Amino acid sequence: MNRPQADREAFFRALRENDPQTLYDRAPCGYLSTTPDGTIVSVNRTFLSWTHYTAETLIGQRTFASLLSAGGRIYHDTHYAPMLRMQENVREIAFEVVTADGGRLPVLVNAVLDRDAEGQPAVVRVVLLDATERREYERELLREKQRAEESEARARTLARTLQQTLIPPHPPEIPGLDVAAAYRPAGTGEEVGGDFYDVFQIGEVDWVVVLGDVCGKGVDAAILTSLVRHTLRAVTVRLPRPADALMALNQTLLTHHTDRFCTVALLRLRRVEGTWWLSMSLGGHPQPLLLCPGGPSRTVGEPGSLVGVLSAPDFRDTHLELAPGSTVVLYTDGVTEGRHGDELYGDARLRATAEAHDERPSAVVEAVLADVLAFQSCSPRDDIALVALGVPDLS
Repeated sequence: MNRPQADREAFFRALRENDPQTLYDRAPCGYLSTTPDGTIVSVNRTFLSWTHYTAETLIGQRTFASLLSAGGRIYHDTHYAPMLRMQENVREIAFEVVTADGGRLPVLVNAVLDRDAEGQPAVVRVVLLDATERREYERELLREKQRAEESEARARTLARTLQQTLIPPHPPEIPGLDVAAAYRPAGTGEEVGGDFYDVFQIGEVDWVVVLGDVCGKGVDAAILTSLVRHTLRAVTVRLPRPADALMALNQTLLTHHTDRFCTVALLRLRRVEGTWWLSMSLGGHPQPLLLCPGGPSRTVGEPGSLVGVLSAPDFRDTHLELAPGSTVVLYTDGVTEGRHGDELYGDARLRATAEAHDERPSAVVEAVLADVLAFQSCSPRDDIALVALGVPDLS
């Protein structure tokens, strides 16, 4: 029979027999009694077995503070002893006891100060609970927290890296067409969102413009955004109709086994004998705004299904001739759904701001972005992406 088991059996036997001395000596916790200055005057066998000291080396020879680690002795003098004098008790003070062989035993200490008939401090009774497993549990929790924080940091870095590939540093130059774009993440920008845009060439006078919004935030949203972007770059080369390209993207997302979806505005621009022709299809995305010279703005395109939700979605093509001086404004719902309290930024504000700065696409983008940010006190709740395409009026 090992020593701890023997001690437990002796303790329970003493409990049945009401033997106070054995109950004290074999208790499942350490007991110390000290004078008011901390000199040990009594110690039970449990504490001796934990620390490998003998009673002779402790009683009358050592103080409780002298058994503690260096940091523990400082805390004893600055906190434990003053609190004990003022309150006459302390509870669950964490210390490390230095054992006879130089090891460290984590303990939780409860202590009471007893006074004599004249009210003078007489004896301090100390209970020590072995906190080895609790300390290891706390350390494991800390390690798990550190691992989780490191994993989250890596995930944010990965998501930001992915997003940097999804948001061009600046729009490409298209001969005969003015292009302006802006992206503003939600909040502080720490969490990566799913808004993106892309402008790329697939022929000598044939360009594709994409603006989209993937549901959700974080790494998963960034990965799906990357899939959407690269799928559209691939399928638009062989599928001239934007609606067909969105249908191919929808099928890709359905086979990707994700519960996320996206909205996409897909435009194809061709220049024929100096005139820009626009083909457009919308997958659950807000209708673009067309700013016309000398007239009111209007929305263009036919609303379509969300992308990545239905097996038989409805995507329709719209064809437009872009007159000189006209500008097409694409935006994500972070613009119109920007909030100030319970009030939305809305379509009317977007139109008014865009119409007041329709002299060039860059002015439209800058004005709308500044206005919607100001509306939300420069702390948007959702990502904002804007793309404006303008045909210069050379007359």
